[in-house]
Parts: sequence; structure tokens; C-alpha cells
Amino acid sequence: MSLLLFKSALFFVLLAAGGFIVYLVRQQKLVYKWSYRILLAGFICHTLFFAQQYYELGVAPVLNMKSALSFFSWGIIGAYLILQLKFRLMVLGSFVAPFAAFLMLLSSTIPGVDMVVKPMYRSMWLTIHIGTMFIGNGMFAVTFLTAIMYLLQEHQIKRKKLGSIHSRLPSLQTLDSINYYSLMYGFPLLTIGMITGSIYAQYALGSYWRWDPKETWSLITWLFYAALIHERVAVGWRGRRASIMSIICFILLLFLFFGVSLWLSDYHSFSSLGGQTGI
Repeated sequence: MSLLLFKSALFFVLLAAGGFIVYLVRQQKLVYKWSYRILLAGFICHTLFFAQQYYELGVAPVLNMKSALSFFSWGIIGAYLILQLKFRLMVLGSFVAPFAAFLMLLSSTIPGVDMVVKPMYRSMWLTIHIGTMFIGNGMFAVTFLTAIMYLLQEHQIKRKKLGSIHSRLPSLQTLDSINYYSLMYGFPLLTIGMITGSIYAQYALGSYWRWDPKETWSLITWLFYAALIHERVAVGWRGRRASIMSIICFILLLFLFFGVSLWLSDYHSFSSLGGQTGI
């Protein structure tokens, strides 16, 4: 049943991504409406898949890279659906859905392995830690994508190439606003994730902080996002500078997610969590 749910979610997300790309090209509202509905259906299937996995494992199912990529994709789509309720920006899905679909597709290519869940991982603190971190990461992915869209639109305006790309992207003010709100939603979730992770570490390992590479790079990433928020709120950064910093922060986040988790971390590595030992 869980495999069927994942395959259904993957099918719907891929189909929605294709639909959003068609919408970006043809600008037909009907295409957008169906793409949005299909993406929502994929998100529901994906949510049911994780709910079943949680029921079977007793812990958030992100103990290996395969499931972590899938959960990251779920978080990105969830963040988009939340922000879409506020902004109603149709073209945003044309960037978010393909990115989420790519992560799901990448997840599907990794061979599945049996996961041995240690009793210490069956903790509500760990579940909250993982959930808030990944939803926050989803918000930051939207921050990153809107920053890319901003720079593309700004480039078109500065070069006075007000052609097809310019007409398909929203105004710079709208993109900067979405960048700001997704950042402001994502940062508290990242902060809660780090705090609950420390509480869980005390419960499971007897220490709130061990300077593991994952913890260290998480702190560095948090500081970069905190600096970005400070510059936006206190200094008044807008537009290009905020977009460039958003991209830099997300690159750090990706390094934390892929590089540190796979090669540098100790007890945060996927192998130590009882998942796969490699890809």
C-alpha cells in the first residue's frame, strides 16, 4: 500500500510539474487550475504515504537519503501550497513543482533498504525536530526560487528585453514580497527544529550539543539566515541584495543536507540512523 501511495504521489507531482511548465509557456488559466489540483492530489498521496510510514516505523521516516529527499520534496510542495493561499501567484508553481518533482524522481532512483529503527529514535522530540526542519527547508526553497525569479526579471528589465520571460514573471515587488514572507516563515521553523533537536540530543545522548559537523553547519546556516533577516528588517535590504543572499543561504542549506549528512557527520549520518550506508 505504501509503495502504491508513493508511486501515485510521484506520478501526480511529475504530471503537475509538466502542467505548470505548459502554463508558463502558454499562460492558460485552465492549465494552471488542473496542474494545481493534480499537485494537491500528489501532496495528499505523499502525506498519506508518510503517515503510513510513521505508523509502521514509529518515527518520522527520514532515516536514509531516499526518504529524506522524498520528505524534502513534500516540505517544498507544502510550503508552496501555504504561500499560494496568501499570494495566489500562478507562475510560482512553474518553478516549485519541477524542483520538487526532481527531488522525488531522484529519491525514486535510490534503491530501497530495510531500516532498523533503534528504540532511542522513537521520540516525539525527534519527530518535531525533523518535521519543523524540513518544512522550514521547504520555505527556504521557495525563498531561493523566488530569488532566482527576481534576478531573471531584473535582468530582463535592465536590458530592456521586455519580451516573453518578462511578461510571464510577476513584478519585482511581488517577488521580493514572497521572498520576504517565505524567509520569515521558514526561519522560526528552522529555529524550533534546532532547539528540539538539542532537547532530543540531551534525552538520547546526554548532551545538548556535541559539535558534530551537522550541528556546526546547521548553526552556520542558521547564522546566515539570521543575518539575512537582520539585513532585511533592520537595514532595509530589498531586491537584488536580498535575492543574492537568499541564494547563498540555500546553497549552504543544500551542502548541509547533502554533503554533511553523507560524508562529514558522525551520529547525524544516515548510516548511523539505521538507514542506508551509501548511494
